[in-house]
Amino acid sequence: MTGRAAGAAADGAERLPLTALPVGDHGVLIELTRAADVEALHAEVLRRAAAGTLPAVREVVPAARTVFLDGLADPRALAAELADWRIPPLTSGDRPAVEIAVHYDGPDLAEVAALWGVTPDEVVRLHSGARFRVAFCGFAPGFGYLTGLPERLHVPRRATPRTRVPVGSVGLAGPYTGVYPRSSPGGWQLIGRTDAVLWDPRREPAALLAPGTPVRFVPVDAPVPAPRTPRAGAAPARPDRTTEESAR
Repeated sequence: MTGRAAGAAADGAERLPLTALPVGDHGVLIELTRAADVEALHAEVLRRAAAGTLPAVREVVPAARTVFLDGLADPRALAAELADWRIPPLTSGDRPAVEIAVHYDGPDLAEVAALWGVTPDEVVRLHSGARFRVAFCGFAPGFGYLTGLPERLHVPRRATPRTRVPVGSVGLAGPYTGVYPRSSPGGWQLIGRTDAVLWDPRREPAALLAPGTPVRFVPVDAPVPAPRTPRAGAAPARPDRTTEESAR
């Protein structure tokens, strides 16, 4: 069932273009066209659940272009209602930001500076000054896909992924910033590292980051490497992927 966006209400709320598909006996998969709409809808689902105006649901799972609700008694009824929901614009809300201390000394810092057309010091200032939000989680336990950088600062994945990215690495890919919760292969542009523990099964909750969490990166004093001249004949970077494949 598809609903088209109508004129915004006085508070900025509007109907979003979406497709709601019943999944099995108790689920609804909501497809949207823009990542920003996914985040806004996910926030609205959480608001309605907290206010008691959403039918009882067991699980809410946002992704790059979808929100999945499971455990509904009548998923078809909710699917029919979703097209008429008016969704307010996404705001930072009252939730305190999770602060992550970062040493901005990553091996790709100079390359990112060149892509942005700034100095490495300016990369640190721009990245740490942005307001991030966890859009969704995936790839590995504790890995959050963070949005917040303006489009002009989006960068492609590396042309050749690394076979091993150290735990705690802070990277960029397309519109996302992410922190590797464990050592793994990866193709993101690495600009720094953190000692923050993103995933600890002994902790409650185990994940430091959850969808909807505001995040702020705090620079830790560290030498900033000088810009490097690109190698002649270097292979161009691949266009970014805006799905969970970006982290691989």
